[in-house]
Amino acid sequence: MLYLMAEWFHFEGLANLIRYQSFRAGAALMTALILGLLIGPRFINMLRLRQGKGQPIREDGPKTHLAKRGTPTMGGLMILTSLVVSMLLWMDLANPFVWACLAVTVGFGAIGFLDDYDKVTKRSHKGVPGRVRLALEFVVAGIAAWLIVSQISTNLYVPFLSGHYIPLGPLYYVFAAVVIVGAGNAVNLTDGLDGLATMPVIIAAGAFAIIAYLAGRVDYATYLGIPHVPRAGELAILCAGIVGAGLAFLWFNAPPAAVFMGDTGSLALGGALGTIAVAAHHEIVLAIVGGLFVFEAASVIIQVFWFKRTGRRVFRMAPIHHHFEQKGWAESTVVIRFWIVSIVLAVIGLSTLKLR
Repeated sequence: MLYLMAEWFHFEGLANLIRYQSFRAGAALMTALILGLLIGPRFINMLRLRQGKGQPIREDGPKTHLAKRGTPTMGGLMILTSLVVSMLLWMDLANPFVWACLAVTVGFGAIGFLDDYDKVTKRSHKGVPGRVRLALEFVVAGIAAWLIVSQISTNLYVPFLSGHYIPLGPLYYVFAAVVIVGAGNAVNLTDGLDGLATMPVIIAAGAFAIIAYLAGRVDYATYLGIPHVPRAGELAILCAGIVGAGLAFLWFNAPPAAVFMGDTGSLALGGALGTIAVAAHHEIVLAIVGGLFVFEAASVIIQVFWFKRTGRRVFRMAPIHHHFEQKGWAESTVVIRFWIVSIVLAVIGLSTLKLR
């Protein structure tokens, strides 16, 4: 909103800083951070009063989790509120990429909210049926894919190889939707320990802030040999907003968590990362930067597939972070080590920008 005002009214002097993406990225981060810290206590009290017993805790999970009974969920509402306000305030609302990301962030957040609400009210882990939830996610992702593809090519670019791509044509719409839905659900599966999903999301968002900014600049994109996507630099502001909102939430989600993110936050943040990766034409790089999320999702797929075929488990418990808990790792040990893995993967993902 402020960017459009600066354009319409021809801001000059210090106010002209609003035209710079780097300035607005910093402003978006601080806006989301401060707003999240301010509204956090009230949101937590409201959720605690309305939910009573809080998020249902699995009886078959690690016994240490039983102490978390009564902790409210749907903390993703805090993240969404601060992030959306920051987006509307600092981003160029004439940019189609902004509305694609906003549609996924709010849409996936709403789907996650319905799932969380169903779990809390019914005191069950089932929530909204999986098929229904996936169908709704693909509808939202399909709309976002349509908005994005109207601005970019339908090529799938291969990292480490300059100028190499796979022309997907109309199949790219399906591919883009799968990336967005897959990212949303992968982050959702990772969100099982205090702070486990939040920091890797922050790290991935920081990495994609750099990627989106460089892809949006024709000079940098040409020098690095990456696909140039006009107007993609605006997504760096969204990434900065995710970092700010994530840090604010982590303040309350740090062990012992005062609130859980819930599907409301994890689906929204994962979907946002997937949408940013599609818009910036770095879909494969997302699998590297967000490799932790991929690993978590893969552990569930492997576990279910192998158990149905043989009746035996590959891991003691899936997702994989519970496997390490069952092996005797303390929760804080799992979380911090997974954060380290996320940092390493982000560095590897960023290295693809030059290793071509």
